[in-house]
Amino acid sequence: MKVTLLIPTLNEITGMKTIMPKVAKDWCDQILIVDGQSTDGTIEYSRQMGYEVVVQKKKGMRHAYMEALPHVKGDAILTFSPDGNSIPELIPECIAKLKEGHDMVIVSRYKAGAKSYDDDVVTAFGNKLFTTLINLLHKGHYTDAMVIYRAYRKSLISELDLDKDASYEKEEKLFKTTVSWEPLLSIRCAKRRLKVAEIPGDEPARDGGERKLQVLRWGAAYLFEIFREVFIWK
Repeated sequence: MKVTLLIPTLNEITGMKTIMPKVAKDWCDQILIVDGQSTDGTIEYSRQMGYEVVVQKKKGMRHAYMEALPHVKGDAILTFSPDGNSIPELIPECIAKLKEGHDMVIVSRYKAGAKSYDDDVVTAFGNKLFTTLINLLHKGHYTDAMVIYRAYRKSLISELDLDKDASYEKEEKLFKTTVSWEPLLSIRCAKRRLKVAEIPGDEPARDGGERKLQVLRWGAAYLFEIFREVFIWK
């Protein structure tokens, strides 16, 4: 199994300079940066370091993934945040767990032994609420259904219809936003009873840059998504 480390960026020059030197290139088969049109030197730095860079045309994390997908060479994708929230030293463990035969491996901020140092009251409540609802309504067994730090088979993207605009268009139109596909990936893996594992991993505080959360819009969209999936997808 070949693994692509997929790193979405948007004005993350501080984190890139701090975090990426800790990522050994031999941990995976490809390191691919997908950038949301940064203006702070992130793109130039990434190219200077020898990373492949895709500059996305449409805004939003879901579009970043879709525009990066044709450039992904791996059989599996590991999504990783370079803003300091993801601990790079856990990359080999995450990949090793995936290669044991799991469809997806999540680096959980809430599994026993791990803690988020980036959460505030609102995000902690939201993550707990969404994960609990996914477990109750879709028979999941997650401690962290929302986090970006995870590895999964690339083929899941098409198998679970994550690459179809129709999977998101109602919530995005209703709440005037663009969502990411991690929550839907968690939901549909649970519904298919796929083999999912979690490993504990702290979430340190951000290292530079700005949080890009749209708390109310994304929260409403994900809540809509969780309940909609009860009725329309098997």
